[in-house]
Amino acid sequence: MPVAPQEIFERYIWAGAMTRNAGALAELFTVDGVYEAPLVPPGHVFPRRLEGREEIREAMAAYYERPVSTDRTPNVEKSRYVLHTTADPDVFIAEIDTALDGSAGTTTLSLVQIFRLRDGKIALLRDYFAPEEVA
Repeated sequence: MPVAPQEIFERYIWAGAMTRNAGALAELFTVDGVYEAPLVPPGHVFPRRLEGREEIREAMAAYYERPVSTDRTPNVEKSRYVLHTTADPDVFIAEIDTALDGSAGTTTLSLVQIFRLRDGKIALLRDYFAPEEVA
């Protein structure tokens, strides 16, 4: 039975944003899966393109091990998302408004992610967000 977009998306958010577990995150991808953040400039601390499950695991582990340079933490109750299915059952789009609580109050980071699946795993994820908001 195919895995529903909602389940894949929720697993992805839990492994990445919520628990920063690079191993769990990488396992959501196909062996040859690709993660792209097209708006991230070359040389930015956040990876722009990662190819293959192992590169995703290694690069995200290194990113997650860095000291967090902000006091902002995700506020699940104030955050929202909408999933959009497409004519292709292996493609869905997530519109996300992540609420972040910090010393300056609550701010919102809006982003869009496009997921392309293969056999219940992420084959390609394009993550469109404001890179200046991620350190």
